[in-house]
Amino acid sequence: MSEERKLRILIAKPGLDGHDRGARVIARAFRDAGFEVVYTGCHQTPEQIVHTALQEDVDIIGLSILSGAHTYSFPRVMELLKENKAEDITVIGGGIFPLEDIPKLKAVGIKEIFEPGAKLEEIINWVRTSVKPRQALQA
Repeated sequence: MSEERKLRILIAKPGLDGHDRGARVIARAFRDAGFEVVYTGCHQTPEQIVHTALQEDVDIIGLSILSGAHTYSFPRVMELLKENKAEDITVIGGGIFPLEDIPKLKAVGIKEIFEPGAKLEEIINWVRTSVKPRQALQA
């Protein structure tokens, strides 16, 4: 019986948003749940995020933002993933979003948005049931 490898998750803070408490909390929760986690720190460009995702061979990117720049940075990450033929990397978002922006973000390929108040268990369970390691997808 072959054992599936652990999911690799990149947690990234795009833009000038320096409030990273939520990103650090979710990164730790993912680690404690048994996932491999890479945290980029604050002030990342979409280009830096995608470069790191490709270098680290991640299965999922979690973008955390509170600054309101999600309408630029989230679609740009999706565009860069497509340019790099890495659309199979699942992208999720967390933070504060106007409700009317959530369907727009999902329309560009963001798989799920988690708003303040989302329970860590809920997010972890979503990832466990919705994301598979990329190599399993290629087999």
